[in-house]
Amino acid sequence: MTDPTPIPSQLREKAEQSRLHGLIAHWSELMTQPESLRLISQWLTWEDAERAQRSLERRLRDAHIGQFKPLADFRWDWPTMCDRALIEELMTLQFMSDASNIVLVGSNGLGKSMIACNLGYQAILAGHTALFVSAGQLLGELTALDSDSALRRRLRHYAAPDLLIIDEVGYLSYSNRHADLLFELISRRYQRKSTVITTNRAFADWSEVFPGAACVVSLIDRLMHRAEVVRIKGESYRKKEAEERQAERARLRAAHSRGAKLTSARKPAAAPKVASTPTPEDAP
Repeated sequence: MTDPTPIPSQLREKAEQSRLHGLIAHWSELMTQPESLRLISQWLTWEDAERAQRSLERRLRDAHIGQFKPLADFRWDWPTMCDRALIEELMTLQFMSDASNIVLVGSNGLGKSMIACNLGYQAILAGHTALFVSAGQLLGELTALDSDSALRRRLRHYAAPDLLIIDEVGYLSYSNRHADLLFELISRRYQRKSTVITTNRAFADWSEVFPGAACVVSLIDRLMHRAEVVRIKGESYRKKEAEERQAERARLRAAHSRGAKLTSARKPAAAPKVASTPTPEDAP
């Protein structure tokens, strides 16, 4: 089956979109050559593929997601409460179409960050921009800025990504200044861009995370207006893995010790030393 003949007008449009000005400048000359359409079509296909790959690599680098386990490795049978159907639906990124938020609530070691990283990765694969940052890093960075212009630039930086992932809200307590800055950021993204929050605290306890902050109620209200809340309950899977590694190391040490004892027991006993009989030359 032969490939359809490329249409010159469509190829020129693609060349203009790719800003290949040198090619466009010599377009009339190229159209006089019989093989030009096929060659230009191939060149533009290569250019599109290369640009898409570079864009993907740049967005992955800028997202700061780092290493994470794929969702395929998630142990769905470990948590006592986890809505698998909801999480798999979220991976389709439909929530981003209306700038909805995602809040992952659960105690330590249950995979909240793992799920959040997978959401960010799926968004990048789909052509979106994403950014992963811990709450401590985000708020510490914003409060350290000593000028209004620098603060505005940094707020724009965090407001820009299509998907912003704020990890570990609730592990530390913050001042009123921290709460005000988080509220400002969430307000900038409100109904414009989606935000993913992971937290170990129920919203009722956020007054302890931001003690005395007047904006906590408004902050929660804006987060929850369009949000899916994913609650995960159970024992820490990280703790389980650590206990299993410790038990495996203990087993290996015991096996090594038994092997050393068996090796020692199998060694032949040293022959007793026999006193030499003096010769006549040795006699006084």
